[in-house]
Amino acid sequence: MKQMKQEYYFKDVTLLVTHFNRSQSLERLLNSFAQINCSFGDVVISDDGSKPEHVEYINALKERFSFRLITTEKNKGLGNNINKGQDAVKTPYTLYVQEDFEPALDFGSHFANACTIMQERQDVDMVRFYAYFKYPYLKSYKSGFSEMVFKLWKPGYKKFYSYSDHPHLRRSNFLEKFGRYTEGVKGDVTEYRMMMSFLQKKGKSFFYEDYRNLFYQKNTNDEPSTMKRSHWSESNNVFIYVARECYRHSKFNIDYLFKRFTL
Repeated sequence: MKQMKQEYYFKDVTLLVTHFNRSQSLERLLNSFAQINCSFGDVVISDDGSKPEHVEYINALKERFSFRLITTEKNKGLGNNINKGQDAVKTPYTLYVQEDFEPALDFGSHFANACTIMQERQDVDMVRFYAYFKYPYLKSYKSGFSEMVFKLWKPGYKKFYSYSDHPHLRRSNFLEKFGRYTEGVKGDVTEYRMMMSFLQKKGKSFFYEDYRNLFYQKNTNDEPSTMKRSHWSESNNVFIYVARECYRHSKFNIDYLFKRFTL
């Protein structure tokens, strides 16, 4: 007798997907959630002024998937795309995913644990599921999740990455607490400023320790990544490392002191 796959329905969660000119990647993402029997109270696709053929393709996907498409007439950047998408969310929680990711087969059970953590811990602002590297300072909690601990005096620049735009679950009042994403600048600048706002306003985040096996980033030759990051931010050159370390420390302290004494 064939065993039925468990179904997961998260009625208090909206799946928010940001999209730009990668409609087939979006289709793969939506289909992957359907294949693992994982559904949500709502699904919002926030499009950043994609070419007409991509918008047409997305609209055709509505015959197979249930979602709301939020569009804009021209490309306005990552900040605007996340802001308008989040503005459309009506549920208490948001699962934010960019269109080039795909969940693992066992995502549903782990995501259910993340939702439980958010309900148990009202002080938690977000739970992260993917990263390029393991966060250096973690305090084990349960179910494979750990609390991310930020202390300015701890060594290493990686401690600053308490926030990330990679797939994560967050409370839908996120913009009210940490401010809106900066618009009109490059995507990595938008992400950096939100990262600093998250730290300055004492955001609390949890981290899934098996972070490489819950979401997979999928880019194809037909639809390559549209996010270009500054080379200096990813370089392992020792001189760039030192400069990067000094910059982040001074930038954080200056911004923190300015906000503290001017509010």
